[in-house]
Amino acid sequence: MLRDLTRALAQLGEIAILTVRAFLALVKPPYELGLWVRQMEALGVRSLVVALISMLFTGMVLALQSAYALPELGVKYYVGTLVSKSLTRELAPVLTALIVGGRIGSGMTAELGTMKVTEQIDALRSMAFDPVKKLVAPRLAATLIMLPLLVILGNVVGIIGGLLVTVYQLNVAMGVYLNDVMGELTYGDVLSGLGKTVFFAYFIAIIACYNGLNARGGADGVGRATTNTVVGASISILISDYFLTKLFFIFES
Repeated sequence: MLRDLTRALAQLGEIAILTVRAFLALVKPPYELGLWVRQMEALGVRSLVVALISMLFTGMVLALQSAYALPELGVKYYVGTLVSKSLTRELAPVLTALIVGGRIGSGMTAELGTMKVTEQIDALRSMAFDPVKKLVAPRLAATLIMLPLLVILGNVVGIIGGLLVTVYQLNVAMGVYLNDVMGELTYGDVLSGLGKTVFFAYFIAIIACYNGLNARGGADGVGRATTNTVVGASISILISDYFLTKLFFIFES
């Protein structure tokens, strides 16, 4: 028990050191903008389809459940409020981070882990290149930029999904739904969700890079590191979501 606690504390310390080095590498010239753009395309653009499909059907399910679960309250005329606020505050940030984060986090860990076990990272060091500057900082920057953008698009698509169900299955006029969304959705709702995604993006990128850089033991070690990334990032997202939600409500009150 004590050994596990000591190991966990040591890992947290190493992650904290990697965090400081990565953010310093982000702001310290020269800026590897070409690497940033390539990572943004690999991590963000290629995740667009899965993110939008997830949010489309999440919005549709929300609309359907809201209207059919509480019919006696006439909820179907307020589906826009339920869908938009639920998506922007909670579901879009959390589900996008879990689904997309699992994909990009595992990919980052597998890539860096393979470089680690094949000694490519040691080769970078031998040529006086900083692996954090070349490998970690671009992935961290790409995740911090692209995850909020994916959530914004997911919000829009999820609200459209709710619109489709509301109009074609619940027989509510499109104007009623849209007026409800525009009248009740606030900047605070949107900014609360986007604020969470910045923290989620950090957790995904830093955990993935840490596990990748510390992978050892060949292909089996890379597999274990990838699994640890998905589990660790998911748990971090879900735990932090509670505290971030509480924090944003305090700021808004």
